Amino acid sequence: MSPDQHGGRLYYVIGPSGSGKDSLMRYARQHLLERPVIFAHRYITRAVELEGENHICLTMDEFEQRLGHGLFAMHWASHGLHYGIGIEIDTWMAQGLDVVVNGSRAWLQKASERYPDLVPVLVWAPEEVLESRLVARQRECAADVLRRLERAAEYDHVDHPALVRLRNDNGLEETGEAFIRLFDRA
Repeated sequence: MSPDQHGGRLYYVIGPSGSGKDSLMRYARQHLLERPVIFAHRYITRAVELEGENHICLTMDEFEQRLGHGLFAMHWASHGLHYGIGIEIDTWMAQGLDVVVNGSRAWLQKASERYPDLVPVLVWAPEEVLESRLVARQRECAADVLRRLERAAEYDHVDHPALVRLRNDNGLEETGEAFIRLFDRA
């Protein structure tokens, strides 16, 4: 079955660094266990962190090997790292499961071409909240935090006819419940 003939939908979550995408998806994953929803992990050329995204760490050689064998439905590079979403998502959607992925803003157009009925979900927060979160996670130096905040403004220009915007600064439960309600749509 081709990607555009599947039974499930792809929920493509994007947002600037510090918007809380990982926390939001972790919340939803815990509350959607009784629903036909699968959360895909990404394959990333970055070591696994204790408090970060649930992903599979690959070396660059492993990433290139999987890419060469066509094992990624989507892949991109950002911030010196490589990211991939495995082709297993096509099997899951063919079985009628909705699939949630942590995507890339820059890859949204290509993802929409491959999955025409995807639901893009933009998670955002005001700049001062982003800055506070980026500083608190202690992953970047001050200059890198500033660059990430500058890039965050690019999300103001994301355009897609089905785009859902979720503001994530009023507490995880409030935004998490709004995210979960997206799966109630027919």
